Amino acid sequence: MHRGRHAKIVATLGPASTSHEMILALFDKGVDVFRLNFSHGEHADHAARLATIRAIEIERGRPIGVMADMQGPKLRVGTFINDEAMLTAGEIFRLDMDSAPGDANRVQLQHKDIFAALEEGTELLVDDGKIRLRVRDFGSDFANCEVIAGGRISNRKGVNVPGVVLPLSPLTDKDRRDMQFALDQGVDWIALSFVQRPEDLAEARRLIGGRAAVLTKFEKPAAIDRLRELVELSDACMVARGDLGVEMPPEEVPVQQKRLVRTCRELGKPVIVATQMLESMINSPAPTRAEAQDVASAVYDGADAVMLSAETAAGDYPLEAVEIMDRIIKRVEADPVFRQVLEAQHERPEPTAADAITAAARTVSETIKAAAIVTYTTSGSTTYRASRERPIAPVLGLTSNMRTARRLVLAWGVHTVHTADIENFQQMVDKAANIARQEGLAQVGDPLVITAGVPFGTPGATNVLRLAWVPRAPVV
Repeated sequence: MHRGRHAKIVATLGPASTSHEMILALFDKGVDVFRLNFSHGEHADHAARLATIRAIEIERGRPIGVMADMQGPKLRVGTFINDEAMLTAGEIFRLDMDSAPGDANRVQLQHKDIFAALEEGTELLVDDGKIRLRVRDFGSDFANCEVIAGGRISNRKGVNVPGVVLPLSPLTDKDRRDMQFALDQGVDWIALSFVQRPEDLAEARRLIGGRAAVLTKFEKPAAIDRLRELVELSDACMVARGDLGVEMPPEEVPVQQKRLVRTCRELGKPVIVATQMLESMINSPAPTRAEAQDVASAVYDGADAVMLSAETAAGDYPLEAVEIMDRIIKRVEADPVFRQVLEAQHERPEPTAADAITAAARTVSETIKAAAIVTYTTSGSTTYRASRERPIAPVLGLTSNMRTARRLVLAWGVHTVHTADIENFQQMVDKAANIARQEGLAQVGDPLVITAGVPFGTPGATNVLRLAWVPRAPVV
C-alpha cells in the first residue's frame, strides 16, 4: 500500500471525522499520521478515535502514526457582561485579576506571570490581532492599556504578547493531565505548543520519559530566535503558521517557514508545514488556487509533511481535502523542477561513518536506478538518515520495533514495515527482497540498496551498504 509520493499528509480528527468508516476512508485516501487536538474534545473522545486508528492499523496491515497535540498556555481574557463589549481607539482598557464579568472599561486576564513580564509600551494583541492594546502603566496584578485598534471583543478571546518571552512553562496543569492520558493510550508523538526556549523541551522530555517522540511547534517569535537549538533538541518540528502569524508581520512568516524547513532538513528532523493549508475547503469542495500553490510550495521546499486542521476535523469536505492534497503532492513530485530544487538544497553529510554510508547509498541508488533503498533500524536513526538524503527511490524502512515503525511514518519518502528481527547478512538480503516485492516497490530483477548496522539491533550503528537484486521467487 505504497502512497506513490514522498511527502506525507497529517490530518486532524474531530466531530467531522469520528466514525470508523470516516477514519478508514481518510486513511485510504492518503492520511499517514492522525492528529488528536487536545485543545478540543474530552479524553473519552480521543481514546475512541485512537482505538479506531489502531483497529484500522490491524485491518490494513500498515503502521499509522498518531500525534497528541497539547493545548499549551493559551492566554485568554475572561467573560463580559452580555458576552461582549465594544472598545474604542484612544480609550483606556484595563486588564486585571478580578473575575467579575468585564465591560468596555476592563476585563479579567487570569495570568499573574504576564503582568510581571510587561513593560510600558508593550503591545498586546487580542483575538488574533483584531484588537491591539498598548500598556500605559501596570502593577503586579493589572495593566492599564491604550486601545490602539478597537472593535468588538467577546468572551475568552486569545491574547498574544509579541516580543516578550513570557515566564510560562509550555505545559499547563491541563497539558500534564492530557499528556499523561495520551502516553497511557500509546500515542507516538507529543506536540508541544507555545515553546519559547530550550528549557521548555527539557521539562517535557523529563515528563514523557521516552514513551513518545517530541514534536516542537514553532508558534512564537521567541522560538524562532532560538530556532537551531530547539530543532536540535526536538525529534520533529512544525511550522504552526496561524499563531506565528499573529505575533509576526505577515511578510515574515514565509521567510521563517523556509528557514525552519531548511534547518530541519539539515539536521535530519522531520518537519510539518501546518495551518490554513486548504482552509477554504472547510466549507467548499475545492481549494483556492492560492491554497494549492501554498501546499505545492511546502512540497517544493522538501517539507516532510503538510497538515490539515479544521478541514478534516470539522469541515464539510474532509475526504475531498485529503484527496486534493494527495493530488497536489504527487503532481509537484512529478515535476522535473522538484528534483532540481531538492538537489540545489541538498545538505552535505556529517563527517561520520553512518552519514557517509547513507550518502553513498543515495548515490549508488541513483547510479544503478534502484527500486528502493532498504534500511534496517531499531531506533529509527538509520532510516531518518536515509530520508534526510531525499533520494529519488523510496526508502523501505524495516524495523522490529512497532513504536519506531509508527514514528517513521512521518518521515519524507519512508514506507515503513514492521517485521521480525534479522540475525545474519543473508537473512537481511532475503528479507529486503521479499518485502520490497510484497509491498509493490520492486519487481523481479530490480536492484535494491540495503543499509543496516552491525551488530544487528545496535541503535545508530549504520555501517553496512549492500546491493541486491530481487530474485524470481521469494526466498524462504
